[in-house]
Amino acid sequence: MSMKHGGDTLTYGDIYAGPIIDFSSNVNPLGYPKGLEFEWMKGFEDLRAYPDIKYRALRKSVGDYLGADPEQIVVGNGSMELIDAMIARYSVVQFFQPSFGEYEARAKIRNKSIVSIAMEDANEVDFDVLGENIREESLFILGNPNNPTGYRMSKENLLKFYQMIREKNAVLVLDEAFFEFCEPDYDSIDLFSPYGFENVLVVRAATKFFGLPGVRLGYGCTSLGLAKEIREDLNPWSVNAFAEIAGRYIFKCQDFIDQSKAYIKEERDYLLRELRQFEDLEVYESKANFILIKLLKHKETQVLQFFLERGLLIRTCQSFAGLEDQHIRVAVRSHEDNEKLIEVFKELFKEDVDVYQGTNED
Repeated sequence: MSMKHGGDTLTYGDIYAGPIIDFSSNVNPLGYPKGLEFEWMKGFEDLRAYPDIKYRALRKSVGDYLGADPEQIVVGNGSMELIDAMIARYSVVQFFQPSFGEYEARAKIRNKSIVSIAMEDANEVDFDVLGENIREESLFILGNPNNPTGYRMSKENLLKFYQMIREKNAVLVLDEAFFEFCEPDYDSIDLFSPYGFENVLVVRAATKFFGLPGVRLGYGCTSLGLAKEIREDLNPWSVNAFAEIAGRYIFKCQDFIDQSKAYIKEERDYLLRELRQFEDLEVYESKANFILIKLLKHKETQVLQFFLERGLLIRTCQSFAGLEDQHIRVAVRSHEDNEKLIEVFKELFKEDVDVYQGTNED
């Protein structure tokens, strides 16, 4: 019952008869910005023509949101299209373990040399080991926050890492699919702007924070030269008209952005606080809208089954290299859903106590 990706409720739907609460998919529980439906309706006639092949209006919208020149912006059919385009350009691909499995999957499909580096305790980076292992002229992909750990590099460590990348004439792809869920401590766009984004591509997406996984819209910011090269490498019209309309609208929805950030922080803090009360769980600190958990007395498949029988789908983590079969990941959802998650954990551990006590009485 190991899963490669979250959100696959159809595969597990036959275990529970009713609707499933999906804690395996880490998408904004507030949904998408209101008013987007009206924008799609207004733009429905756009489907009768090809999108602008250069995506000028869309890149301007992203550029305005990021505070960057539209010529530095690249857009794609989800963030992985942009990451895959970068993987295609390099012979050596590097990343940390554990991390998003598609980094390795795409590198293997493209027959690249892979050099992975283990994170210390899944939530720390050993810079001595890192310095010894960064290859010359390689591509290094860093999830920031990282999936599935929720770990985010400090501003100082990210700049240190970036300088190490530049010294090796390597290129950093900074995968910030969960950026908007983070505390407002630093913005990598501001961080790399003084360097002209040399040797770095910052990638983000509308998928998670803007609640649009079905739209498939990714975007990135890099140097003028690399942005031009990436646009030339991508398939023409890879962003469809619905995604383009969304991208021209959602980044201007400041009320939605502010409300979502506050809500996720409140609910993430609630879940971290409640989960840490269970002695049989090791709960990792997270800067994203999901939490990695180590099960101290259970296997992930056992807990997956237990939660499914009660209508909750969690994310098992054995598919993440570097994590054994005792890790699960749960998304931050609505407060009502999060309360249900905590109640099922209580039920799980109560059942363990009841079984143990019953055995003693026998």
